[in-house]
Amino acid sequence: MKGIIAGQAATVNDTCTDCGSFVDIGAVIDEQDTVLELSFAGAEAEVEATKMLERAQARFSQTQGNIVQGEAGVTLKLVFDVSVEKMIFQLENGL
Repeated sequence: MKGIIAGQAATVNDTCTDCGSFVDIGAVIDEQDTVLELSFAGAEAEVEATKMLERAQARFSQTQGNIVQGEAGVTLKLVFDVSVEKMIFQLENGL
């Protein structure tokens, strides 16, 4: 860890002084990670997928969604505007 700290610019502060942890933010949040795929099965799969799509679009208006029927059920593909929206949606909905 000392080598990493020595190699970074003096303006970078990525050490948590409260918990003593070293964090590489780029490893936690990928700005390109905006797609969330959810699978639904059972008789109400399409209804559940539609409700989840509506919930995502109500929370983040720029979210695009696509529901695809498959052999094993329904797949919902949500494309968020930015990666943090995806993360917030997952946390809020326990995904």
